Amino acid sequence: MIRFALVIAGFLAALPAWAQTDIREVTSPGGITAWLVEEPSIPFVALELRFRGGTSLDAPGKRGATSLMVGLLEEGAGDLDAQGFARATEALAAQFGFDGSDDGVSVSARFLTENRDEAVELLRLSLVEPRFSQVALDRVRAQVLSGIRSRATDPDKIAGARMDALLFGDHPYGSDPAGTIESVSALTREDMIAAHRGALARDRLYVSAVGDITAEDLGPLLDRLLGDLPETGAPMPAPVAPGFTGGVEVVQFDTPQSVAVFAQPGMDQDDPDFFAAYLLNTVLGGGGFKSRLMSEVREKRGLTYGVYSYLVPKDLANLYMGSVSSANDRIGEAIGVIRAEWARMAEAGVTEKELGDAKALLTGAYPLRFDGNGAIARILVGMQVDGMPIDYAVTRNDRMNAVTLEDVNRVARELLDPEAMMFVVVGKPEGV
Repeated sequence: MIRFALVIAGFLAALPAWAQTDIREVTSPGGITAWLVEEPSIPFVALELRFRGGTSLDAPGKRGATSLMVGLLEEGAGDLDAQGFARATEALAAQFGFDGSDDGVSVSARFLTENRDEAVELLRLSLVEPRFSQVALDRVRAQVLSGIRSRATDPDKIAGARMDALLFGDHPYGSDPAGTIESVSALTREDMIAAHRGALARDRLYVSAVGDITAEDLGPLLDRLLGDLPETGAPMPAPVAPGFTGGVEVVQFDTPQSVAVFAQPGMDQDDPDFFAAYLLNTVLGGGGFKSRLMSEVREKRGLTYGVYSYLVPKDLANLYMGSVSSANDRIGEAIGVIRAEWARMAEAGVTEKELGDAKALLTGAYPLRFDGNGAIARILVGMQVDGMPIDYAVTRNDRMNAVTLEDVNRVARELLDPEAMMFVVVGKPEGV
């Protein structure tokens, strides 16, 4: 891997300016579409795949199947067992990553140009011919079960899980994507095969590639890599309306500091007002130490080390969430301050200076995300999944700067809803 790391370091030094990135749409002979940025100066390629659906595709009674399946994709494929697959990856100086979330399965690949064909074939085996051996299944299952048990003793995880359950009930969003002790313990190899067939299909695929590869080479490569995947996968779950009821729910947990998560209805990312909402949240709770919540809850009153809010646009539901931690005897005051600031922002909005500062922060930080071809590939595939135009990376800051103070304050009145806010507190809070 030393050779791979040296190539990466060289690439970062040679990376072109992000605003000059030329993104091309490429369609393979077999009909697979990808976004490509050619950068031939360094002999290295980053490839990103996304399969929409993710852990939300778990069949009834099989919660955790997709997550466990994804964890097994690099645990042996074709004629290679787990150790053989790892040795082959190392010999090629390649890197593969597999991850599952509520809304998708992510696959990342990094490989040198000189090893491109061999690396792509190894990746193809993991995607099309995973072994799902019983030995690997039992080993990874044990790791998953350990994680589930650990989360059951983590106040932050407990709070998040309870909020999900309250908002989403029996919908897949309402439970741990890794499953439960009971559901994961019962999963079989046949369940892995079914989860693989349901999640990794071409009808939900998005692809990006960045680096030393041409459009003429990328198309056939994608057909070799992905052409043998099933055309269609499991049906997508239906959208869900979160069950916001307001109020505070307390989960008793023996700890000197309580953890609280809060939520209210959010906004879809393709909403014309999303940029305004994003700027609004930067001022309210997403701007780090410059945010109003941080100022009111931490700086002025010393109630917490940190308080944050964030928009959560999911495929099937939208939330506006936040979190705070405080001593058991002060968490009630912290919640009161957050509610009051939420209401004040809804009524009075933001100032011209606050909006200007938020724009400067968000537009200034955006180019820094494009800090390597792996990062660019992740951004490009995310743009596709979110339905953004191919020129979004170049026009995004202009769109951000075009938002007016009137836009933001109108959205504040329409979006912020202190009466709908729900809090889940985990700990031994006093006065809550």
